[in-house]
Amino acid sequence: MNVLEIMQVLPHRYPMLLVDRILELEPGVRAKGLKNVTMNEAFFEGHYPGMPIMPGVLIVEAMAQAGAVILLTSDLYRGMIPVIGAIDEVKFRRQVVPGDTLVTDVELLWIKRGIGRIKAVGSVDGQVAAEMELTFKLLPGGK
Repeated sequence: MNVLEIMQVLPHRYPMLLVDRILELEPGVRAKGLKNVTMNEAFFEGHYPGMPIMPGVLIVEAMAQAGAVILLTSDLYRGMIPVIGAIDEVKFRRQVVPGDTLVTDVELLWIKRGIGRIKAVGSVDGQVAAEMELTFKLLPGGK
């Protein structure tokens, strides 16, 4: 999926859309997302001047958005709004900096009545940058 196709599924928009491409997708099972990290990202202005590092919370958000694609591509969940309920087992192993390509591998662990859990690993050049498990809730869309 390219970014235009992703925007048809995810409710996020600039500056919070953190998935540029979906490289692999098995709806209801798994997805592999990609975020090209550039110096033009607004968050680098203040995080940190002279030493730009992608904030960990945005790495988590990029992984969560790739995970949302797993469900929001399904007619059953299309148009819903995913919200984070809990984030567990988060580990940051490598900084993500301008010029990096963050690749996120996300797996749906379970979903029941609009509440579910994903497991995600974000990597750069084959090195793990972050990993987590996340519990989410799907809310009715506002449109």
